[in-house]
Amino acid sequence: MRTAPLKQGFLLVHSADMGSVFGYVTYLSVFIGLYFEVFLMLTLFDKEARRRRSLAEPAVFPSVTIIVPCHNEEHTVAGTVDSILALDYPKDLLSVIIVDDGSTDRTAEVIEAYRQNPQVSIIHKEKGGKHTALNAGIAASKSEFVGCLDADSFVTPQALKLVMANFDHEKIGAVAASMSVNKPRNLLERMQEAEYLLSITSRHTMAIWNGLYVTPGPFTIYRKKAFDAIGYFRPAHNTEDLEIALRLQRGGWRIQNAPGAGVYTNAPKTVKALVKQRVRWTTGFMRNAMDYRDLIGNPAYGVLGLMVLPLAVVFIFAGVAFFGISVWNTIASLWQFIERASEVPLSFTFALHPFDFFFAPITASLFFSLVLTTMTLLLIFIGGGLAGKKTKLGLSLIAYFTLYSLIAVWWRVRAIYDVVFGIRRSWR
Repeated sequence: MRTAPLKQGFLLVHSADMGSVFGYVTYLSVFIGLYFEVFLMLTLFDKEARRRRSLAEPAVFPSVTIIVPCHNEEHTVAGTVDSILALDYPKDLLSVIIVDDGSTDRTAEVIEAYRQNPQVSIIHKEKGGKHTALNAGIAASKSEFVGCLDADSFVTPQALKLVMANFDHEKIGAVAASMSVNKPRNLLERMQEAEYLLSITSRHTMAIWNGLYVTPGPFTIYRKKAFDAIGYFRPAHNTEDLEIALRLQRGGWRIQNAPGAGVYTNAPKTVKALVKQRVRWTTGFMRNAMDYRDLIGNPAYGVLGLMVLPLAVVFIFAGVAFFGISVWNTIASLWQFIERASEVPLSFTFALHPFDFFFAPITASLFFSLVLTTMTLLLIFIGGGLAGKKTKLGLSLIAYFTLYSLIAVWWRVRAIYDVVFGIRRSWR
């Protein structure tokens, strides 16, 4: 006879304990997010950040080689190469090396059309992966600086000048541009556009404190001396642009960002393609973070070691935990509704009742979550301003804060699973 009350009491206590744990996790997650975004906001007003945004072109124009690695890019590689040749930069100091990494479509035929251009060199090689294509281009380059541009991306005419202007110290080993989505059409691409604009702000501000841990394939320029010092690209768990950045940081080189240097890249058009891309990125980060774990928490690497890398790891797991908490709270609220509804007439339960904001369940976590969302919106629009874009996202922003977060949980869970169980997935 005493079993039921005891069991009921246990469930109530257990539920209360779980609520407390979830509450602590929620508060901690929101606090970390707010702390990071306030850090970004304050850095935007830093004297060095304002100086970086004012840089227009280098004092001296050095020689630059842009490598275009391509594998089965027959539909996009010509546009990529044309955008490089249209760069506002002295033609005698700019060269292009197109590396065909064993394409099986018409890519080889398309790039051969550039054979007669004195600025362009072409390398055909057996398929070995993107890092081998980049290394072949670096080895063939005779320039002081060497960069890369993925064969599905396009640069704006002023991009190279803005990037090169940021090589104003001999220890700056790489400068990255600001990526945006190329001609977003469907809702998924527009949600990614919001994410990319947010990244423009965060990368610009993190670069001020040497906190960048990735040098993206779409238009990052490297000082060639840096490769001589630390070596060329490696397979790096299919994220060679992330590994080379960590190796640069470990080697004492700095990484800068040119927020006004526009580069547009084609974003995944389907959820399946997006998840596959982000699983690769996330597993690549986690595995490279383990390879370079000596950087994490290391005060010798400043903001990168003490804040950026630790928070990047935390955000992966916090995103999953936050989703789990939301599901738990939704189920708990639904269960409470059912219990209460069973005690009153259905006519009262489903009747329309007047709403009074005074009785709205405003909690501290809800309030700070709204502040966090507002700040994120502001950072997205700031990113658009830094990139010189008129940001009119509308419905895309609502979808970004709702639907996109659900997709993000999917790729985070899958990435964590792959890393824990040592699963390797092919890039293509």
